[in-house]
Amino acid sequence: MQKSKVYFTKEITPESLIKIYEALGKELEGKVAVKISTGEPGGHNFLNPNLIKGLVNKLDGTIVECNTAYAGRRNTTEEHWKAIKEHGFMDIAKVDIMDEDGDMSIPVKNGLHLKGNYVGAHLANYDSMLMLSHFKGHAMGGFGGALKNMSIGVASSAGKTWIHTAGSTKVPNELWGNLPKQDYFLESMAEADESVINYMKGNIVYINVINNISIDCDCDNNPEAPCMADIGITASLDPVAIDKACLDFIYNSEDPGKQRLINRIEEKHGIRTVEHAEELGIGTTNYELISID
Repeated sequence: MQKSKVYFTKEITPESLIKIYEALGKELEGKVAVKISTGEPGGHNFLNPNLIKGLVNKLDGTIVECNTAYAGRRNTTEEHWKAIKEHGFMDIAKVDIMDEDGDMSIPVKNGLHLKGNYVGAHLANYDSMLMLSHFKGHAMGGFGGALKNMSIGVASSAGKTWIHTAGSTKVPNELWGNLPKQDYFLESMAEADESVINYMKGNIVYINVINNISIDCDCDNNPEAPCMADIGITASLDPVAIDKACLDFIYNSEDPGKQRLINRIEEKHGIRTVEHAEELGIGTTNYELISID
């Protein structure tokens, strides 16, 4: 397979975020959804509104999210709106909780575990999407980047449960009693990714910000402090390549704190999501890194 291009800058500024988007050479058209994590209250590593404001406004984008499937401050629409406001996202752009009015099923064509994926019903209102992800660790997936943001992040509350249980249940309060083998969960994330890409007809670009690198996700209300120094921003039209490039940055770093994150990734076999996404044909781990600094 031909190498995918992954662009990189060490600068983490509003200006560099716009610059790396422009380097992709793909204009997002129509009504643009900007998928981020709004961050569980108590946490503080999520993407800063002031960092992303310029790019979101350039795209005339709407920040989109879905409710969570675990107890916290974002598992109901009412509480989630409060969290979004507290974290400053309503001050910079339009915001949409995509499963506020329920969800819809979209097909998974080649799934081992999933035949359908349940996403926020408002996804139907958008023509294209910027998958704007904070790259960091994750307690269940090992790491979180573009693939996790597109699968778990776009899924409704019920859909998150569906993915986490590899298609066993959609009922959030049944989640923890129905956890499958770890690889089944990781593979289900990749299968959900396939469904979103197909539904959006490939009109998605991917940007990962590698900063505030904790072993914990932004869904954690008390995340561990970052274990590494900030690395930079990556961008690609390929979700597999961008996440693989970010993993390579971690593994190849000279920062001694990297081992803490590597242990988390390997403990959860996080690479399996990347591998299965490549097996499904939605991207490649064979990439060319292009610095724009």
